[in-house]
Amino acid sequence: MTKEILVNSTNQETRIALIENNKLVEVFVERKFNKGIVGNIYKGKVTKVLPGMQSAFVNIGLDRDAFLYVGDISENILNIEEFIDEENITEEEKTTSQSDVHIEDLLREGQEILVQIAKEPIGTKGPRITAHISLPGRYLVYMPTISHIGVSRKIEDENERERLKNIMEKIKKGTGGYIVRTAAEGMDEEALKQDVELLQKIWKEIIQKTETSRAPRLIYEELGLLEKVIRDYFTDDTTLMLVDNETAYQQAIQFLDKINGRWINRVKLYTKKQPIFELYDIESQIEGALRSKVWLKSGGYIVINQTEALVSIDVNTGRYIGKKSLEETVFKTNKEAVSEIVRQIRLRNLGGIIVVDFIDMEEEEHRKEVLELLETELKKDKSRTNILTIEEIGLVAITRKRVKQSLERELTQVCPYCRGTGRVKSIPTIILEIQREIINRIVINYDRDITIRVHPYIGEYLKNDNYFIVKELTEYFNVRINVKEDPNLHLEEYDIVFN
Repeated sequence: MTKEILVNSTNQETRIALIENNKLVEVFVERKFNKGIVGNIYKGKVTKVLPGMQSAFVNIGLDRDAFLYVGDISENILNIEEFIDEENITEEEKTTSQSDVHIEDLLREGQEILVQIAKEPIGTKGPRITAHISLPGRYLVYMPTISHIGVSRKIEDENERERLKNIMEKIKKGTGGYIVRTAAEGMDEEALKQDVELLQKIWKEIIQKTETSRAPRLIYEELGLLEKVIRDYFTDDTTLMLVDNETAYQQAIQFLDKINGRWINRVKLYTKKQPIFELYDIESQIEGALRSKVWLKSGGYIVINQTEALVSIDVNTGRYIGKKSLEETVFKTNKEAVSEIVRQIRLRNLGGIIVVDFIDMEEEEHRKEVLELLETELKKDKSRTNILTIEEIGLVAITRKRVKQSLERELTQVCPYCRGTGRVKSIPTIILEIQREIINRIVINYDRDITIRVHPYIGEYLKNDNYFIVKELTEYFNVRINVKEDPNLHLEEYDIVFN
């Protein structure tokens, strides 16, 4: 697999496109006035404890208080002083079971606590936080509050997993645990050791700042988007990173030099007049990712709908009629849909529960093959996913870790006209509303002239009298009706004046 990273950067916004095998698979956006906060660490103050929800709200200095669930906290890290003095934490305390722990026994209003953003604010919800701090490096994730050493499940070779675990047991320092990231596969002890030392240094700085700060206060800010993408996505498979801004280019070079100097020559400054996202057809693909329907090459299509609770994806044969049989047509459409579904999930950054309604297949072997293909494609996704099948109704449910808003919610807002329903009143509905209001308000033998001010689209129908509304009212009440069009009105708005 070959990868390219395209960076479009201005003073106000940075957009990064990740391309795999010549296909856009992920888009990252960071705006100066709305920077991402996942990974930031704060010293916060508890504002409310909710025993009924086993959670608490914590003031971390943002517009809305953050939400902390009891499962995201452990007793040994509540007290700031104890948290700072890591030597006071015993192994037994670290492994204390959460099953019989209650939020009211752990927190009190006004208490200070060190927390990290786990999920961005989404919709009307404030950020989700955790007291289990994690500091990601290039090859490792350091977790000061636990002692476990784990290896990414995406490293499947058991011998490699064991090798990496043995190295970590040997080089780990102090308390805390580590997760070995996928990027560490094949790396030597020295590379992992450098990551350990860097992460330990960052943690000491966090502790020092925590000691001298009053809540609420930002203690540690995660890397900016450019550095984060380089850290998490730049690999040996990356053949090119193209940056269209001199400052961002130098920033990328400097950060890569810390990670792997051998990759610096793969970073190029883009200087052509044509915008980089237009040259690579990224703009149109982003536009397409904001639409619900996605066409497949065969003529089939998928329909993606997002709701507050879940995402639904429906597969259809569309214009594809196949050659042999209905079963074969359905099977091929479903297989083609799998790779596009996973691409769209990554591109749109869909999270939570994703329900896929594949076209019904009669043969068990076909259903099994489609599911295996889905599992294979999802391995390309860095976000944690899990597949569940619902046999009774033939659906496949995918759970995907959601830490920030989807692309749609990041780039769009609720329509002020339909207010998020996706629909407006029909022409007959609006015209009949106008008729009812005139009938209810008219004073017979007094009102002689009526002026109806409407949107031009509605005015066209009223003037042509398609629904005979004006004609019936004129004849029945013996009045004159004037229709005036106002393009500034919403389609559903109208104003009736009686003279």
